[in-house]
Amino acid sequence: MERPTLGTPPGAQYVAGRRRPGRGEEFRLTDPASGGELLTYRLASAEDVDEAVAAATAAYPEWSSATPADRSAALTRLAAELDSAAEELAQTETAQTGKPIRLSREFDVPGTVDNAAFFAGAARNLEGRAAGEYSGDHTSSIRREPIGVVGSIAPWNYPLQMAAWKILPAIAAGNTVVLKPAENTPLTSLMFAEAAKAAGIPDGVVNVLSGQGSSAGERLVSHPDVRMVSFTGSTAVGRRVGELAVRGVKRSHLELGGKAPFVVFDDADLEAAVHGAVAGALINGGQDCTAATRAYVQRPLFEDFVSGVAELFGRIRIGDPADPATDLGALISHRQRDAVAGFVERARAAGAVIAAGGEAPDKGHDGADLSAGAYYRPTLITGVPQDAECVQQEIFGPVLVVLPFDTDDEGLRLANDTPYGLAASAWTRDVYRSLRATRELQAGCVWVNDHIPIISEMPHGGYKASGYGKDMSQYSLDEYTQIKHVMQDTTAVARKGWHRTIFGDV
Repeated sequence: MERPTLGTPPGAQYVAGRRRPGRGEEFRLTDPASGGELLTYRLASAEDVDEAVAAATAAYPEWSSATPADRSAALTRLAAELDSAAEELAQTETAQTGKPIRLSREFDVPGTVDNAAFFAGAARNLEGRAAGEYSGDHTSSIRREPIGVVGSIAPWNYPLQMAAWKILPAIAAGNTVVLKPAENTPLTSLMFAEAAKAAGIPDGVVNVLSGQGSSAGERLVSHPDVRMVSFTGSTAVGRRVGELAVRGVKRSHLELGGKAPFVVFDDADLEAAVHGAVAGALINGGQDCTAATRAYVQRPLFEDFVSGVAELFGRIRIGDPADPATDLGALISHRQRDAVAGFVERARAAGAVIAAGGEAPDKGHDGADLSAGAYYRPTLITGVPQDAECVQQEIFGPVLVVLPFDTDDEGLRLANDTPYGLAASAWTRDVYRSLRATRELQAGCVWVNDHIPIISEMPHGGYKASGYGKDMSQYSLDEYTQIKHVMQDTTAVARKGWHRTIFGDV
């Protein structure tokens, strides 16, 4: 199918309300589906970071003092701007990531528009404890205030949605933002910033720097005028971001890796579990930190579950991401495809059973040649121990590992037996089993009889090595505010009783 022509932008940096080139090295943006060039642009340099932070700092006084109603109105207009550009956003998101156009049209873009609409309402709901005379001699009240300039770093798997998750709660609370998207997926983040300007959000409130983590990212996190850091990405990089934030005594929010368990008890609806596992494992090509990656299936259902998933994996249509008939597009890059293949080959060499997939396809569902793209077949692995690499480490590709368990205690113990804790699901018809699972599974989101759905009103964030802090929801808005206690004397007395502890009877 014909692919969108993105052309050469006026620059991949967005600072103080305008696009411009960066001052760093040239970077070649590649189409994951064809291996061809989408465009070449100049990366952000440290100087570009400094200018973007300066623009955000200059915009902060006006934006932070705007009324909640004014900020809400601007975000309402932003939701409308994004909605009006929905098809262009979807086409661009698919072109830069390789994800199927159906996913961009039906999940990424509508979810982003809904997030903007939600935070338009949340901007007017900054709550604090009621004022009162808690000491008897003073009236205490709580103010929730913005933090300042927020330096945000977003990943490549959901560029548009992650831009929204980073920017929207921050500016709804009155902060200004410098966002660094991944250097290989900057396009929809730039479009988001342009939509913000069109919505009447002042220049400098939203800035976007397209650059690499080792240069632009580290400079942004370390910048003395950045008061908060929000990062989504791998746990390894998150540790580095956390170290730099602590060094600067900055507020930090880290949403990191995941290795989500998918626990199927022996009373589960087998058909529902099989379909849920395939959808949960293959969304976005498995490049999702909440994707179902480890299925634990109680032994009476184990063989039927494996055969059901393998059969359904074999029916997945792989092909051009721009084709609406495609179920599974390309992975983000050939490097990522090779990393996924490496996990599978090491498992195979260690004696694992590859029940489906395990290779890159030559042809798509329509017979088209896929050899130049970063494609990989849906892959099902069994016959591995709990301590296997493919069970413990994040693969970030269309790979599901299935292990059996006997007792409920064992299944829940195995599900919790990784460093991660971002998401999990339990599959059962028994309300007591479901209640126990939701209580004992160590994850920031636990689904029952489903896996993956998210909504703007509810938070997203992890336990353990999956990080801390929340995206989406009112809880996310709280992340971007600081609490101030205001205490006012009510007595009009010059000499307070507590003064005696300092100067006695003088």
